[in-house]
Amino acid sequence: MRSLHDLAGKKDVWAVGERVQLRLADTGFTVSTLFPVPGSVEAITPLVGQILMNSQQRVEKGNVEEVYIFHNQPKGGAGYAPVIQRLLPLDEKWKNTFDELQWPTKKLPQIAGGKKQTLHALIREYLFVSLFKACAESLASENASRLTSMQRAEKNIGELLDELGQEFHHLRQSSIDEELFDVVSGFEAMKKRR
Repeated sequence: MRSLHDLAGKKDVWAVGERVQLRLADTGFTVSTLFPVPGSVEAITPLVGQILMNSQQRVEKGNVEEVYIFHNQPKGGAGYAPVIQRLLPLDEKWKNTFDELQWPTKKLPQIAGGKKQTLHALIREYLFVSLFKACAESLASENASRLTSMQRAEKNIGELLDELGQEFHHLRQSSIDEELFDVVSGFEAMKKRR
């Protein structure tokens, strides 16, 4: 939320999922476009396609200067951390991140076809992969969080069952003791009468 507040200019906020939309609304942001949360990995591709189409329409109209992705990224264990990634524009800052990378082999790739078409295809793929990765990481983070919650609930249920079992055994033992004392007291009383 802080990172979103710190960004300059007018913001057009899109959300994936109603929970995020509600949290954004609680902090004063209006969500202009709401996308459904993908329920599986197979549902991510259509979501990314829809986001890319909407983005391209906004860019062509000249309504977009910068595009950022905010998502959760899984961390060690069952944790996750919020991540922000600037998706557009692809400027010198973006280019420099790739200049720092080293090609994994000694053979450099060659371009088949026109440079401009190849560049456009690579940019489309870069945007698709970036969005797909963000969605997949968020989905993995959510599932890990759910799993952790379920494991915690299962552990709490186990501990509660143990406590209730001990309390039941204690009450049962108390009841047996009382009955025994009643029998012994009755026996003693009858013994005195005789």
